[in-house]
Amino acid sequence: MGFWTRMNEKGIRARAVVAASAVVVAATAWGVTSALESGHGPAHQNVSRQQETGNQGQGGQRQPQGIPEGIAHASEGGGNAVNITIDDGPDPRWTPEVLDVLKKYDAKATFCMIGPQAKAHPDLVKKVVAAGHRLCDHTMNHDTGMDKKPVAYQEQQILDAKRLIEEAAGAGAKVDYYRAPGGAFTPDSRRIAAAHGMRPLGWNVDTKDFSKPGAAAIVDTVKREIGNGPTVLFHDGGGERTQTVEALDQVLAWLKDQGRPTGFPVHTAPESPDAS
Repeated sequence: MGFWTRMNEKGIRARAVVAASAVVVAATAWGVTSALESGHGPAHQNVSRQQETGNQGQGGQRQPQGIPEGIAHASEGGGNAVNITIDDGPDPRWTPEVLDVLKKYDAKATFCMIGPQAKAHPDLVKKVVAAGHRLCDHTMNHDTGMDKKPVAYQEQQILDAKRLIEEAAGAGAKVDYYRAPGGAFTPDSRRIAAAHGMRPLGWNVDTKDFSKPGAAAIVDTVKREIGNGPTVLFHDGGGERTQTVEALDQVLAWLKDQGRPTGFPVHTAPESPDAS
């Protein structure tokens, strides 16, 4: 083989390598562009959504009949009802005070509980159920970044908490809802929840009570934002909650004056894409 023949073959091989590299780069760029264009940005969700993946649960398991994967916001009580939701407990100091306020106004609420907290305070979980309130799974560790974690991690966070809450409640009580910490829902977490009988649960009014802005500010937020939809977010865990208890009392008194009853979020009924 002559010198020029060898050089020509080397040139052909070099051009082939460059061409292959260009294909890889182009494919990578297309993948990134497609991900951005298809909305795969920050995954924290607190919006009503239609089902995206059918009714298949994790591992192909079909979800219980009638439990949609879409995030619930509406109330079973109709357009005039308000859903009071209480997150991050149960707490031995604040949950009893919240229960007393709810009882004062004959109001109902949904308690979104942390698994280990429920295990540590089963008496409070039982009191919540005995008072006619509903239970919601708020994961094991309140990891607001769990939407970026593997599916197996999400499943563990959701299902371990569900088990601990139901064991604490006893008497065959069930967890009806799942609320992702910080709204960190994913299609997988919503599918897992629905497959195990829990409706994903969002909110329309964030009272910001967690940051303790003052009871008046919390009440003002509810009055200002209740037009966004009926589901209101409070907390009975994660810190000192004097302001929350005071604000909840005032909010429930205001709702009573407005002729607006409290109720529970939709559990089995789907919501339209534009539902609040």
